[in-house]
Amino acid sequence: MAAVDCGTNSIRLLIADIDPQAGRAVDLDRRMLIVRLGQDVDRTGRLAPEALERTFAACREYAAVIAEYGVAPERTRFVATSASRDAENSAEFAKGVREILGVDPEVVSGDEEAQLSFAGATKGLAGTSVAAPYLVFDLGGGSTEFVLGGETVRAARSVDIGSVRLTERHFAGSDVPTSVQIAAAEADIAQGLNLAAEAVPLTEAATLVGLAGTVTSVAAIALGLPEYQSARIHHSRLSLTRVREVTEQLLGATHAERAAIPSLHPGRVDVIGAGALVLRSIMERTGAAELVVSEHDILDGIAWSLVS
Repeated sequence: MAAVDCGTNSIRLLIADIDPQAGRAVDLDRRMLIVRLGQDVDRTGRLAPEALERTFAACREYAAVIAEYGVAPERTRFVATSASRDAENSAEFAKGVREILGVDPEVVSGDEEAQLSFAGATKGLAGTSVAAPYLVFDLGGGSTEFVLGGETVRAARSVDIGSVRLTERHFAGSDVPTSVQIAAAEADIAQGLNLAAEAVPLTEAATLVGLAGTVTSVAAIALGLPEYQSARIHHSRLSLTRVREVTEQLLGATHAERAAIPSLHPGRVDVIGAGALVLRSIMERTGAAELVVSEHDILDGIAWSLVS
């Protein structure tokens, strides 16, 4: 199976062999490119020409990989999330993807995005010491999805708080955000969490599970990794105390200081402060003393959806 997750900040590819009877998936290739498809979408309502070209270039690279593994179009699923939901010119995006990959991009709703994230994150938790029910959150560039459930999903909601969106709204033009800017971003996040809480009980889970690049990047920094190490990060536990410390570090650092962090992808340097602020706010709102970090997320959920 070939799964593509095209979000606001990154586009990712997973090629996996899946055994649905055994409930097992084996990764053959997993990769990520930062394309910033959601550049200025919050302000303009449109996908920028340069953002589309970056995304199409990534699609051409991924098309070559998919062809190399011989994955058929009917076993390929391309899911587009927050940025393309918000854009007036999403048809231009869809046309380009179709011409390059031979499949239609599916612009899924926030609720479906949440369901896919939950499926991807929780497949590997069965039989571990991680207790259900889980509150899974997928902290993206444009939105964050919240899902509460155990063997099945009880409630889900997507809200427009993400690292790119908040950076563009509140931190644009600032190397180090001011206390006023941070307070404004926190107020925005609080509103988003209020919306999420209308549909999803945020304090009833036994385990908080965090997904996506902001969460895994903060975990890598908290662990003091000399480089990004997926195996060390997956299913690691991240305390609220460390999240607060790393968030303060990132919000107080210059662009050059953030860029010097060895485990931080260059494409996240300018948005990681806002992302960490969302992460900290979620943990404080849920009352969780720690969270479980998962490298498996919506991308894995997309792959499993092809056999379900």
